Formats: sequence, structure tokens, C-alpha cells
Amino acid sequence: MATDQALRGLDQLELEPERPAADPGRIARKVWAAAWPKLLAIALVLAIWELVTLSGWKRYVLKGPGPVFSDLWSQMQHAQLWQTVGWTLRSAVIGYAAALVIGSVVGILVARIPPLRAAVGSIITGLTTMPSVAWAPFAIILFGENESAILFVVIMGAAPSIANGLISGVDYTPPLLLRAGKTMGLRGVALYRYLILPASLPAFVSGLKQGWAFAWRSLMAAELFIAIIGQLSIGQLLSVDQQNLDFTGASSIIIVILVIGIVIDTLFTKVDLTIRRRRGLLDPATASS
Repeated sequence: MATDQALRGLDQLELEPERPAADPGRIARKVWAAAWPKLLAIALVLAIWELVTLSGWKRYVLKGPGPVFSDLWSQMQHAQLWQTVGWTLRSAVIGYAAALVIGSVVGILVARIPPLRAAVGSIITGLTTMPSVAWAPFAIILFGENESAILFVVIMGAAPSIANGLISGVDYTPPLLLRAGKTMGLRGVALYRYLILPASLPAFVSGLKQGWAFAWRSLMAAELFIAIIGQLSIGQLLSVDQQNLDFTGASSIIIVILVIGIVIDTLFTKVDLTIRRRRGLLDPATASS
């Protein structure tokens, strides 16, 4: 009898604790705590924008928030804007995926091969600081005005940042941890798969986040320079508005670009916070607030 009770007690310990029911008030407070700083920042920008408009500065060109958001709402009613956004996001995903593969491979090789690091380590850092727009003429010369040229610019903008993030993560892997892994028999690919890459994950995710920022910036620069016949992109819409001196249209497209960038950045931030929380790198009081 005592043995059965002890076993039942052990079974209870293995069961996951019951999670408390969701508190709607607590959820609302968390949403508000996350939202109000952003809402305040937006309100301040709109207020400053409206004051500048009312001052009369550049009154023949500058329009206030009202006309701009009205134009944006009008464009959102047409399929052309959504098709354009879809095409641009497609290029962003393909280019970023290629940059992820290239940057990861280069990062691993450079991090673990000292002669290769001495040869190209500083070049990777230099490529990170290269303005994205500088690659556009080079891409047009190599590929012509087509999608390949745009993807080339995106890859050259994002891959160095991803490689640097992985290199930094590998560099900060504790030597004691490496020795422990080798003592346990980890060698070659297994060492990277089960020890080095998991240990470098936080820095790698930061590199991925920065790589996305550079990829998005590079894509906009490429689309401004490279016009593909029969295929509209966000950059081309912005270029047309610039040629027509259409402030409201250009501002509407800039808002679309900004919103997409913020949404993707928020997703990366959520992933980063999840990793840090699982590894105990966040203060529980701060993380739960």
C-alpha cells in the first residue's frame, strides 16, 4: 500500500501543473502596457507633422496627415496596392532565405577556420557597412534590369549581417562547454548541431533580425533603381510618385513600407524574447509584466 501511494505521488510530480485560467484584466493590462508607448509616439509624430503643415512651410507640396491617410485608404481599396505589396514581399522572402543560407554557411566556416577568418573576416564586416544602393548599378551591369538583380542586392545587403551574427555567437561559446562536449564524444557536425549552434542561438537571432532590416532596406533601394517591365513593386510606386511630385502618394507608400518593417521586426523581437526567457536571461518580474 505504501509503495502504491509513493508511486502515485511520483506520477503526480511528473504531471504538468495546472495552468491558471486566463485573466482578461491581466491580458488587457499587458496589451495596453505594450501598446501605449507606440501610440504615444505615433500621436507625437502626427502632431508635429500637422504643426509643420499649418506653419505654411513648403505649402505648395507638403500635405497634412488627413490628405495622406485619405489617399492611403483610397489605395487600399484597389487590388493594385495589394498585388504590389505581395510581389515585393515575395522578393523579400526569396532574397532573405538565400541570404540566410549563404550567411550561415560563411559564418560557420569563418568562425571555425582561423586562416579563412584572417583572410575574409574584415571583408565581411566591410560588406556590412556597404550602402545598399551601391550594389544596384553593379547588379544591373551583371544581370540586367530583372528580378535576379534585385535578389542580388538583397543578398549582398543581408548575408554579411547574418554571417557576423553567427560568428559572434560562436565566438562567445564558453571554452569549458566545448571541452565538455568533446569529452562526451561530440565531433564535427554533431558538435555544431548539438552544442555550438544552440549555444550561439541568441546572437544568431540578433544577426537574423539585423539581416532582415538590411534586406528590407536593400530591397527598397533595388526597387527604386531596377524597374521590371510589367511588374509593379513598392519601390516603383514610390519612384512614380517622386517623378510626379505627389507628396500624398509618396507618403502613403512610405507608411506601407514602415508598417511592414515594424510588423516583421516585432516577430523577430518575439522570437528573441522567447529564446531569452527559456534560457533564463530575462527577469521573471519584467518578463511577466
